Amino acid sequence: MIFGFSTYGMKGIATEKALPILSEIGFNAVELAVWEGWDASPDNMNGERRNTIRDLSKDHGIRISTLMENLKPSTDPDEQKKTADRLKTVAALAHELSPDDPPVIETTLGGNRWQDVKQLFVDRLPDWARIAEETETIIAIKPHRGNAMSRPEETVWLLRQLGEPKWLRMVYDYSHFDQRDMTLEETLRTSLPYISFVAIKDTEKVDGNIRFALPGDSGRIDYHKLLTMLKEGGYTGDVNCEVSAQISGLEGYDPIAAAKKCYANIAPAFEKAGIAIK
Repeated sequence: MIFGFSTYGMKGIATEKALPILSEIGFNAVELAVWEGWDASPDNMNGERRNTIRDLSKDHGIRISTLMENLKPSTDPDEQKKTADRLKTVAALAHELSPDDPPVIETTLGGNRWQDVKQLFVDRLPDWARIAEETETIIAIKPHRGNAMSRPEETVWLLRQLGEPKWLRMVYDYSHFDQRDMTLEETLRTSLPYISFVAIKDTEKVDGNIRFALPGDSGRIDYHKLLTMLKEGGYTGDVNCEVSAQISGLEGYDPIAAAKKCYANIAPAFEKAGIAIK
C-alpha cells in the first residue's frame, strides 16, 4: 500500500514544485488533478514537462498513482465523442508520465437521480471500457454523495451490468457514505473486490449541513480500521488524501500546511496497522 496526496488540493502550485514538497513531507504517492484549467491538464503538459515530471517522480520516490478527471456520460453523441477523445488524451498522459505503471484515471459520473440515469450509464460506459482496454489504462469510477451514483452497491451493480470489465474499476471514498445509513465495514466489504483507488477525507456537520474536512480532522472515521480491512482484503494501491474544494476555496487556505496536517493525522494509522510507508 502507498500513501498519497492529491494536487486537487494544491491548485496554483506547479506540479514540478508539488512533487518534491510532498516527498519531503513523507508521502510516496501523488494524484494529479488533470481537469481543464489545472496545472497538470494534458493541454499544459508538453513533451518536455512530461519528461521532467516523470523524472522527478522517480528521483523523489513518489509514484504518480492517479489522474483525477471530471467526465460524464451523455445522451448527446457529440458530447460522448468529446469525452471519449478526452479519455484517450488522459490515458496517453498516464503512460508518458509512468510507462511501467500507468496511473489510474479517476472520475465521477454526475447526474441527479440514480433511477433516471442508471441505464444511460449502462449504455455509455462500454465506450469507456473499450478505451481503457485498448490503452491498458484503468478507469475508476467514484460513487459521490452529490451525484446520481452515490452508493457502493450502485457502482457494483453497474460494473456487473457491464460484465465486470478488467480495466473499469471503482474508487472508494468513505466520506461520501459517512453520516448516511452506511457503515465503514459494510461499504468496504461491498467495494473491496472492485477497488483500484482509495481517497480519504473527513466529514463534519456545520449548521445542520454535511461538509468535508481534512482527513483525520473530525475524528469520525477509524482510519486504523480502514487500513486494516484494506490490508486484509489484499488492496495494494494508493490511500490518497483529498482536500475538498469546500476547504481549498476558503480564504487563507495553505496547501502545504494542509498536506502536512493530512500526513500528521493519517501516518500514525499506517504505523498502527503495520503498513510501512516506503
